[in-house]
Amino acid sequence: MKNYTITVNGNVYDVTVEEGASTGAPVAAKAPAAPKAAPKAVPAAAPKAAGGAGSVKIEAGAAGKVFKIEKKVGDAVKRGDAVVIVEAMKMEIPVVAPQDGTVASIDVTVGDAVEAGAVLATLN
Repeated sequence: MKNYTITVNGNVYDVTVEEGASTGAPVAAKAPAAPKAAPKAVPAAAPKAAGGAGSVKIEAGAAGKVFKIEKKVGDAVKRGDAVVIVEAMKMEIPVVAPQDGTVASIDVTVGDAVEAGAVLATLN
């Protein structure tokens, strides 16, 4: 018997697969009655910048992959400036600064998978 965690359309399912004694082929798969919430792709670990986290969070508006990082720690930004570009469904979506400030941390790297609402960077 093997246990797997499968994510389908953002829903996480724990699946148990039993192998048949004679064929070795999977014979049964069970999914829970209700899906669990999908885990965040971006861990809540220490920020990847030396400056530490700022008080203003810049969050992903949609799930996707970090395509490009436009700003670096210490850069001054104006409200509406793109800080990170997220690629979702072959579209590049700029994630912008919600207010004027200075980039305090960049919490992702290019290629990271992120969920909607994940903190990508912070401002002071």
